[in-house]
Amino acid sequence: MMLPFEKYHGTGNDFIVIDNRLHIFSPSSEVVSFLCNRRLGIGADGLMLLETKEGYDFSMRYYNSDGYEGSMCGNGGRCISAFYNKNIAPQKKLRFYAIDGAHHSEILMKDNVNNFLVKLLMQDVDNVKSHTNDFFLNTGSPHVVAFVDNADETDVVTFGKQIRFSSEYAPSGTNVNFVEKREGKLYVRTYERGVEDETLSCGTGVTASAIAASFTEDLNDFDIITRGGNLNVSFQKAESSFTHIWLEGPATFVFSGKIKI
Repeated sequence: MMLPFEKYHGTGNDFIVIDNRLHIFSPSSEVVSFLCNRRLGIGADGLMLLETKEGYDFSMRYYNSDGYEGSMCGNGGRCISAFYNKNIAPQKKLRFYAIDGAHHSEILMKDNVNNFLVKLLMQDVDNVKSHTNDFFLNTGSPHVVAFVDNADETDVVTFGKQIRFSSEYAPSGTNVNFVEKREGKLYVRTYERGVEDETLSCGTGVTASAIAASFTEDLNDFDIITRGGNLNVSFQKAESSFTHIWLEGPATFVFSGKIKI
């Protein structure tokens, strides 16, 4: 079959997006891995299927580049919202369902070349575990947040892999963020499970990093720097509970095409 798709990225975190409302595509892990392969396929950190769900504008199914269905993807949620606005209905406020439950998103801006500014409401967080210099929490996906003095000199892949596969987080593992406080902002580098490498940005990762930083910084609004671009995370905090968590940043249409499966 010839499979139509579109390619998007959210601050360098890139995705293949497929309109699967008619359920024309039921991917195997091998096919997803092939499509995401940067040398043999289209190339992406993950693949998303936009499908129907009663009571929602759409549902989002997310697969990591290893071929297997993953947990929530924050940048993916913003990109699939842009896809819906561009291709299905031009509404600005959306409600969709993902693996971790219901989400709201809003298209704040769209220009003439399909660059979008999108904010996404994340799930509430009420269980943050702190250690000496790191934190563990779930923002739709599990994350370790480790604060470092110089993120650029940190071997993200080596140390991230060690933590991701450590017995403490077995059997499912965790994502790992290395965070440097830089002139009132957070600079975040993330090792993502399922990709098994550093990605240019991770939406649930920067969300986790901002929440962790709030335990030492008296702030509830953080500007985030990633290697792929800038994001913002804001929330309401009451002791160790976090609500109204918004992830805001660009979502960019890259290209469209068809590929033979």
